[in-house]
Amino acid sequence: MDGWAIELGFIEDWLDEQDDKTIRLVMAAVNMLRREGPNLRRPLVGTIDGSAYRNMKELIPASSGNAQIRILFMFDRSRTAVLLLAGDKRKRWDSWYRTAIPEAERRYAQYLHERSARA
Repeated sequence: MDGWAIELGFIEDWLDEQDDKTIRLVMAAVNMLRREGPNLRRPLVGTIDGSAYRNMKELIPASSGNAQIRILFMFDRSRTAVLLLAGDKRKRWDSWYRTAIPEAERRYAQYLHERSARA
């Protein structure tokens, strides 16, 4: 196997809005996730508390400037890392998660629904 599959669909619009340096840093972290899968740990992957999904994680890419980029993701049963929501939590440490986690959960439920409809 050449690594783990990565689903970027939910964060493509966000990525399109980023500068070239941020995109390079994010994609470097995504490529590490592709290579290492669920074995990737800190400093690039952190656990998420407060989600209905126990296996929700956050990808922590290097950031340019003062940004604190986080990407919430989960691995599905087909060994795909589904990148659900990306954003900059700078100066909003706790409040960012209060809105991001429910939105990521909604997107994952949508992903599962669409996937089961295709099967």
